[in-house]
Amino acid sequence: MANELERRYYTFEPNAEKRDDGTAQISGRPIVYNSPTDIGGMFREIIMPGALDGADLRDVPLLVNHNDRMIPVARSRRNNGNSTMQLMPDAEGMRFQALLDLARNVTSAELYSAVDRRDIDGMSFGFFVSDERWENLESDYPTRYINKFKLIKS
Repeated sequence: MANELERRYYTFEPNAEKRDDGTAQISGRPIVYNSPTDIGGMFREIIMPGALDGADLRDVPLLVNHNDRMIPVARSRRNNGNSTMQLMPDAEGMRFQALLDLARNVTSAELYSAVDRRDIDGMSFGFFVSDERWENLESDYPTRYINKFKLIKS
Protein backbone atom coordinates (compact mmCIF):
# COMPACT_ATOMS: atom_id res chain seq x y z
CA MET A 1 0.00 0.00 0.00
CA ALA A 2 2.97 2.37 0.28
CA ASN A 3 2.83 5.50 -1.91
CA GLU A 4 -0.95 5.36 -2.35
CA LEU A 5 -3.16 8.13 -1.05
CA GLU A 6 -4.87 6.96 2.13
CA ARG A 7 -7.42 8.55 4.44
CA ARG A 8 -8.18 7.83 8.05
CA TYR A 9 -10.95 9.07 10.30
CA TYR A 10 -10.33 9.52 14.00
CA THR A 11 -13.09 10.08 16.51
CA PHE A 12 -12.37 12.71 19.15
CA GLU A 13 -14.12 15.68 20.71
CA PRO A 14 -13.16 18.69 18.58
CA ASN A 15 -13.38 22.02 20.38
CA ALA A 16 -15.11 25.14 19.08
CA GLU A 17 -14.78 28.59 20.54
CA LYS A 18 -15.58 32.10 19.41
CA ARG A 19 -12.86 34.70 19.79
CA ASP A 20 -13.05 38.37 20.75
CA ASP A 21 -12.07 39.50 17.24
CA GLY A 22 -15.16 37.92 15.61
CA THR A 23 -13.38 34.85 14.32
CA ALA A 24 -13.80 31.34 15.64
CA GLN A 25 -11.38 28.55 16.38
CA ILE A 26 -11.70 24.80 16.16
CA SER A 27 -9.08 22.49 17.60
CA GLY A 28 -8.40 18.91 18.53
CA ARG A 29 -6.11 15.91 18.11
CA PRO A 30 -6.81 14.02 14.87
CA ILE A 31 -3.65 11.88 14.98
CA VAL A 32 -2.88 9.72 18.01
CA TYR A 33 0.20 7.52 18.25
CA ASN A 34 -0.01 3.95 19.56
CA SER A 35 -3.78 3.81 19.10
CA PRO A 36 -4.82 0.58 17.31
CA THR A 37 -7.41 1.24 14.62
CA ASP A 38 -9.50 -1.36 12.80
CA ILE A 39 -9.26 -0.81 9.04
CA GLY A 40 -12.43 -2.26 7.62
CA GLY A 41 -12.08 -5.57 9.44
CA MET A 42 -9.12 -6.35 7.16
CA PHE A 43 -6.23 -5.31 9.39
CA ARG A 44 -5.25 -3.34 12.48
CA GLU A 45 -3.18 -0.19 12.04
CA ILE A 46 -1.00 1.65 14.53
CA ILE A 47 0.67 5.00 13.87
CA MET A 48 3.97 4.87 15.68
CA PRO A 49 5.50 7.66 17.78
CA GLY A 50 7.67 9.84 15.59
CA ALA A 51 5.74 9.06 12.40
CA LEU A 52 5.50 12.82 11.80
CA ASP A 53 9.13 13.60 12.68
CA GLY A 54 10.53 15.63 9.81
CA ALA A 55 7.15 15.87 8.06
CA ASP A 56 6.68 18.95 5.89
CA LEU A 57 3.72 20.74 7.50
CA ARG A 58 4.31 24.11 5.82
CA ASP A 59 1.35 24.00 3.45
CA VAL A 60 -1.48 21.69 4.50
CA PRO A 61 -5.08 22.72 3.75
CA LEU A 62 -8.09 22.11 6.01
CA LEU A 63 -10.79 20.86 3.65
CA VAL A 64 -14.34 19.82 4.42
CA ASN A 65 -14.80 16.18 3.35
CA HIS A 66 -11.46 16.22 1.48
CA ASN A 67 -13.12 18.35 -1.20
CA ASP A 68 -10.12 19.89 -2.93
CA ARG A 69 -12.41 21.61 -5.43
CA MET A 70 -13.45 24.06 -2.72
CA ILE A 71 -11.43 26.78 -1.07
CA PRO A 72 -9.76 25.54 2.15
CA VAL A 73 -11.40 26.81 5.34
CA ALA A 74 -7.90 27.18 6.87
CA ARG A 75 -4.34 26.43 5.88
CA SER A 76 -1.01 25.82 7.58
CA ARG A 77 0.94 28.20 5.35
CA ARG A 78 4.45 28.08 6.81
CA ASN A 79 2.77 26.42 9.84
CA ASN A 80 3.44 29.40 12.09
CA GLY A 81 1.47 31.89 14.16
CA ASN A 82 0.53 33.84 11.02
CA SER A 83 -1.16 30.80 9.46
CA THR A 84 -4.88 30.22 9.78
CA MET A 85 -4.09 26.66 10.89
CA GLN A 86 -1.28 25.34 13.06
CA LEU A 87 -0.32 21.66 13.10
CA MET A 88 1.50 20.70 16.29
CA PRO A 89 3.13 17.26 16.43
CA ASP A 90 4.03 16.13 19.93
CA ALA A 91 4.79 12.94 21.85
CA GLU A 92 1.13 11.82 21.65
CA GLY A 93 0.50 12.50 17.95
CA MET A 94 -0.64 15.78 16.45
CA ARG A 95 -2.91 18.58 17.60
CA PHE A 96 -4.32 21.26 15.35
CA GLN A 97 -6.03 24.59 15.74
CA ALA A 98 -7.69 26.49 12.92
CA LEU A 99 -9.06 30.02 12.77
CA LEU A 100 -12.31 30.26 10.85
CA ASP A 101 -13.72 33.39 9.24
CA LEU A 102 -17.42 33.03 10.04
CA ALA A 103 -18.50 36.35 8.53
CA ARG A 104 -16.93 35.97 5.09
CA ASN A 105 -16.77 32.21 4.52
CA VAL A 106 -20.05 30.28 4.53
CA THR A 107 -18.30 26.89 4.63
CA SER A 108 -16.32 27.97 7.69
CA ALA A 109 -19.51 29.08 9.41
CA GLU A 110 -21.20 25.75 8.64
CA LEU A 111 -18.18 23.79 9.87
CA TYR A 112 -17.95 25.82 13.08
CA SER A 113 -21.67 25.38 13.74
CA ALA A 114 -21.48 21.61 13.28
CA VAL A 115 -18.46 21.31 15.60
CA ASP A 116 -20.03 23.61 18.19
CA ARG A 117 -23.28 21.57 18.18
CA ARG A 118 -21.20 18.35 18.50
CA ASP A 119 -22.61 17.06 15.20
CA ILE A 120 -19.01 16.42 14.15
CA ASP A 121 -17.19 13.97 16.39
CA GLY A 122 -13.78 13.84 14.75
CA MET A 123 -11.94 14.43 11.54
CA SER A 124 -10.06 12.62 8.84
CA PHE A 125 -6.68 13.22 7.32
CA GLY A 126 -5.13 12.23 4.03
CA PHE A 127 -1.60 10.90 3.86
CA PHE A 128 1.03 8.89 2.02
CA VAL A 129 2.97 6.20 3.90
CA SER A 130 6.73 6.35 3.44
CA ASP A 131 7.78 3.67 5.98
CA GLU A 132 5.69 0.80 7.33
CA ARG A 133 6.09 -2.60 8.94
CA TRP A 134 3.64 -5.51 8.98
CA GLU A 135 3.16 -8.30 11.53
CA ASN A 136 1.13 -11.50 11.29
CA LEU A 137 0.62 -11.27 7.52
CA GLU A 138 -0.26 -14.98 7.50
CA SER A 139 -3.21 -14.37 9.83
CA ASP A 140 -6.73 -13.18 8.97
CA TYR A 141 -6.10 -9.92 10.83
CA PRO A 142 -2.53 -8.63 10.38
CA THR A 143 -1.15 -5.48 12.00
CA ARG A 144 0.36 -2.59 10.10
CA TYR A 145 2.72 -0.19 11.86
CA ILE A 146 3.14 3.19 10.18
CA ASN A 147 6.60 4.50 11.03
CA LYS A 148 6.60 7.58 8.76
CA PHE A 149 4.02 9.34 6.64
CA LYS A 150 3.40 12.60 4.82
CA LEU A 151 0.17 14.59 5.09
CA ILE A 152 -1.51 15.68 1.88
CA LYS A 153 -0.43 19.10 0.77
CA SER A 154 -1.94 21.46 -1.73
